[in-house]
Amino acid sequence: MLKKTKLIVLGLVICLTSFTTKNSQDHINGAWHTQEDYIDQTLLLSDGYFMHTTFDKINKKFIQSRGGTYTFSGDRLIANIEFNTIDQNQIGQTISYSFVIKKEKLNSDLNGKTVAWNLLDQGKGELSGTWRMSGRMQDGKIADYPRRARKTLKLLTGTRFQWAAINAETKEFFGTGGGSYTFENGKYSEKIEYFSRDDSRVGAILSFDGKLVDGKWHHSGQSSTGNPIYEIWSRDNQN
Repeated sequence: MLKKTKLIVLGLVICLTSFTTKNSQDHINGAWHTQEDYIDQTLLLSDGYFMHTTFDKINKKFIQSRGGTYTFSGDRLIANIEFNTIDQNQIGQTISYSFVIKKEKLNSDLNGKTVAWNLLDQGKGELSGTWRMSGRMQDGKIADYPRRARKTLKLLTGTRFQWAAINAETKEFFGTGGGSYTFENGKYSEKIEYFSRDDSRVGAILSFDGKLVDGKWHHSGQSSTGNPIYEIWSRDNQN
């Protein structure tokens, strides 16, 4: 009887731990923002991936960005860094940050000192998640991109987006950009707030055709450089 009771208690502990971890991840998913003077910082989290970017929206200057996978342990976010635009030495490292959420406020030392972040959205939407470019139209045919170290990811919350082209193995960074987006009636639109490759593109609004086909996002139109594109994106946590 005692052995049976211990097994029941152990089962309850495991279930509660699993529920708490899932609840924490669901609760923190979405877009967060903090600002000091004219410097903005955004933090996007979804599907176990995060992207944290600092930029000067008024003067249209990209400052820095980093990102990677994450898990939770108590009130700590454990980040595995896959890219960092100002400190390559962090890439491949596991770093722990404090994360305390109260209602729609997040207190964290993610940027080196504890500051308050405001919730922008809760990461809910048809396209919300972390996507990996898995194919592109070339010469009238879809060319599939297999999983590899060199990858382009796009993280979307309910209202915000950021893409990053990286290679975590070689620690190479190829570019990033982000801002706000909408997706309605098959039309996907982005307003660029920062772009590491070309600050002059900040403020531009780009419109694309978008549709979900068998769980994959088909994205077509003109790129930020004006070239025609047809891309296919797959959720990064799926094959």
